[in-house]
Amino acid sequence: MLFELLKYPMIYVDADACPVKPEILKVAERHGIEVTLVANSGLRPSRDPMVRNVIVSNAFDAADNWIAEHAGPGDIVVTADVPLAGRCVATGALVTGPTGRVFDVANIGMATAMRDLGAHLRETGESKGYNAAFSPRDRSTFLETFDRLCRRAKAHQSSPGDQS
Repeated sequence: MLFELLKYPMIYVDADACPVKPEILKVAERHGIEVTLVANSGLRPSRDPMVRNVIVSNAFDAADNWIAEHAGPGDIVVTADVPLAGRCVATGALVTGPTGRVFDVANIGMATAMRDLGAHLRETGESKGYNAAFSPRDRSTFLETFDRLCRRAKAHQSSPGDQS
């Protein structure tokens, strides 16, 4: 019980193909929030005691499962994976993609439906499924969103009874 009252927000990053790891580390350091990078393959070690690397097996969804099991209310999750985003939103985590797109209870259903539709269109050959290139504007939008989520997570920490 006392541990729950003292819980600090954490940042969990689906790190294998995350294009904004340096930005995450910079903003997290400014806010004093610990970062856990979760990947199936090697990550560059950090000397920062606020950064932890977790290497999981190459099993399907191993990184997603690890993050979903550890993220909770007030934590921040960075992922482009819509099913993982949905699992984390369900736990009360604050979730954003690397382009700054926020996933929450109001939009995760539509995001999941659009992902499933896109998969269906690719399977039937109706769509080639090309993703837009990651742009400087995406990076800027992510930084704004991520900073806002860090402030929100810290506010959540200061009012542990509030689960919003």
